[in-house]
Amino acid sequence: MTQEFVDSWRKNAAHLEVHGLYRPEDEHDACGVGFVAAIDGKPRRTVVDAAINALKAVWHRGAVDADGKTGDGAGIHIQVPQDFFKAHIAHLGYEPDDGDLAVGQIFLPRTDLDGQERCRCIVEEEVLRLGYTIYGWRQVPVNVAIIGEKANATRPEIEQIIIGNDRRVSVDELERELYLIRRRIEKATVAANITDFYICSLSSRSLIYKGMFLAEQLSAFYPDLLDPRFVSSFAIYHQRYSTNTFPTWRLAQPFRVLAHNGEINTLKGNVN
Repeated sequence: MTQEFVDSWRKNAAHLEVHGLYRPEDEHDACGVGFVAAIDGKPRRTVVDAAINALKAVWHRGAVDADGKTGDGAGIHIQVPQDFFKAHIAHLGYEPDDGDLAVGQIFLPRTDLDGQERCRCIVEEEVLRLGYTIYGWRQVPVNVAIIGEKANATRPEIEQIIIGNDRRVSVDELERELYLIRRRIEKATVAANITDFYICSLSSRSLIYKGMFLAEQLSAFYPDLLDPRFVSSFAIYHQRYSTNTFPTWRLAQPFRVLAHNGEINTLKGNVN
């Protein structure tokens, strides 16, 4: 960090404080979170690269286990890279639609093969119920060698379901129905007493890669993120700092709608 940067930051902070937009007393140690965007709204690789590098720079905002590899959790939220998934479908021998695909990033119970299959059946049933096409499941490549023992012990099976919009509904309607599908899936898995199931994202617009590892391990754990076809016009990145809830894979951020740098369940946590 250069002195020029520090001087510029202090000048900007003073300006914002005078105009009521910044208060030094609001600065707290908490999660690391940031946002990168292309002003012209066009997806590009540089946005994803910038977010990955920025995430690595906020490694200090999260705790590290004694094994030196298990972290509180980190992740990234980007646009669905349509070309990447259409190429995957073509490789399987299918002809993808002209419209956007939807992708579900899903955590399945890794050590319960029967539970995995029940989850897949529930997901497929709810997707087909509303008339959408399923191109198949994709096992997300992961590098388990770089994560810690505790993270690996609780690691879920990570898979993606790829969905086609054969009904040709608008993007807004598709997103609304994907929300309904997700909620029905969640209720069905709860009713089936399946606990190790979580939908990180289910959308034609955005996709979330996250887990219980260190900030610098994100793209090493998920090689997908290094693919040049992974482009986006925005990227939200997050390094978690656990306070009143223990680190888990599903509590890593970003979440489906937001990413935050302070516990929003503090009252509940204190009561517990």
